[in-house]
Amino acid sequence: MTGKTAFETRYGFARSAVLLSNWRENPFNRWSFQNVGELVPSAPVAASGGTEPPRQELGSLLGEKVSLANGPETVAAFLARSDTDALTIMKAGSIVGDWFAPHMDFGGRHIIFSISKSFTAILAGILEGEGVFDPEAPVISYIPEAKGSAYGDASARHVLDMSVSLDFEEAYLDPESAFARYRRATLWNPGGGTESLREFILTLQRLAEPHGQTFRYRSPNSDLLGMLVERASGQRLTDLLREKLWLPLGAASEASITVDMEGTARTAGGISVTPRDLARVGEMMRQGGTASGRRIVPEAWVRDTVETGGSSEAWRRGTMAFLFPEGRYRNKWYQTGAQSGAFCGIGIHGQWLYVNPKAEVVIAKMSSQPVPVDDQLDVEAVAFFEALSRMV
Repeated sequence: MTGKTAFETRYGFARSAVLLSNWRENPFNRWSFQNVGELVPSAPVAASGGTEPPRQELGSLLGEKVSLANGPETVAAFLARSDTDALTIMKAGSIVGDWFAPHMDFGGRHIIFSISKSFTAILAGILEGEGVFDPEAPVISYIPEAKGSAYGDASARHVLDMSVSLDFEEAYLDPESAFARYRRATLWNPGGGTESLREFILTLQRLAEPHGQTFRYRSPNSDLLGMLVERASGQRLTDLLREKLWLPLGAASEASITVDMEGTARTAGGISVTPRDLARVGEMMRQGGTASGRRIVPEAWVRDTVETGGSSEAWRRGTMAFLFPEGRYRNKWYQTGAQSGAFCGIGIHGQWLYVNPKAEVVIAKMSSQPVPVDDQLDVEAVAFFEALSRMV
């Protein structure tokens, strides 16, 4: 039998070519980022079951030009160059338009990687408002077995703000690193199933520097945050996501999150959602923690997260200050420091949830960039979002 299958025609490779060992690599990620549950064990998060309004095209906006590092470039050209899979733009609470690459369907889910951290922090904020979770409490007050690890003398606030003095590096591409062992514990890489995510995290040790001084982007902090909110609430993470966020938000589609050998949710990066539902989370944050007139997160928590909280000194001592020179990091969200008051959630391989309060704009961008981190492209993406916010 000769000829390509429908799958090969659409994606450029056979389904059998996508493996646990290569699912985050180009070109396979164009499919796998939309179908993570076929590769990594995943738990569903049910939605309200409401009807999603029809797809709305961006139309002439795609031909508009934005000024980027190498000069003017059309919106469509930047979307292609940045390996965008989907884009949804909202203005003042309404959908401006959607864009999808040929290999992604309207209504499809896509992994958001580290924007999962921002979702998990929202749960912490909700529980704080209910008096169930104390962000200033020691980690060991919720997880006693963390004593002896890097978290033994850290607070939940240190975890939330990525200021744990953790001896760990985000070495995404080093197969021999502690990060690779971490990925095995999450079942994201071959060879997992002998050490759980919880067991791995509790082996991590600290640096000599006191906690709270330097912004250190370390993903295990955010998996630990998931464990903290579970211990504080006595509920499973997926139940919390559904009951506290997804249903009140009015999310139209089911979400999912990857889990390890013990069923522990990968709250640092395992959530998959649709572009529309991702934008809804951004709009909820823009509205100060409400959706359709319903209070979801305390207003004071949202204001602290996106406006006033966080240490600019700790941020400047970190390694991401180039992206937002006047920025801060609070509760797993980035404050850009821009006059617009823009803030965002960011995930590797080009995932963005950008909120511009002054322009009343929310932009959800999902991508399958070939490399996990591209600093120059991130800088250009921020300029692109700023330009889009002025256009719509």
